[in-house]
Amino acid sequence: MIVGVVGKIAAGKTTIAKFFEEKGFCRVSCSEPLIDLLTHNIADYSWVPELPEKGEPTRERLIEFGKYLKNKYGGDVLIRLAIDKKRHCRNIVIDGVRSKEEIEAIKRVGGVVIYVDADPETRFKRLMDRKAGKDRGIKRFEDFKRMDDAEEELYHTSKLKDMADYVIVNDRTLKELRRRVEEIIRKVVE
Repeated sequence: MIVGVVGKIAAGKTTIAKFFEEKGFCRVSCSEPLIDLLTHNIADYSWVPELPEKGEPTRERLIEFGKYLKNKYGGDVLIRLAIDKKRHCRNIVIDGVRSKEEIEAIKRVGGVVIYVDADPETRFKRLMDRKAGKDRGIKRFEDFKRMDDAEEELYHTSKLKDMADYVIVNDRTLKELRRRVEEIIRKVVE
């Protein structure tokens, strides 16, 4: 079973993917193949489309190289690479699905897609709490909103909700989120 998790920045995609991982799914993020290619860490792959010049996988470089790969090898290339990286796993959860083509690729192989949502203020607070290196440039809500709007313009994330098999509004406690995810896990692994 392959499960894709889609949603806006800091909506809870990785948390959901980790819940699946706790239940035996192999977790992989859509950005992992990009990071692996940019750092030439390709031992886990049976194929690679091409290797760029080795370098630091900054958010900007990941976006730029991701766009290049999708234009040249198809909008589903990151899903194909993520699945290939975890090809020895029985069940895979893919965190950070970002496009219509990626969702279609997951569904083509019989997978399901979860869309996770939360209001901008909640997501901003989570982003500030997690203090991830890739979010260093975000200090104020206005910075977050600008980045969120840019990502929406690039990926049209909100429109992907209609393609999802499950939608979770992540506006309650972690315990409630876990309960809702575990319900989905029971349904998809039967």
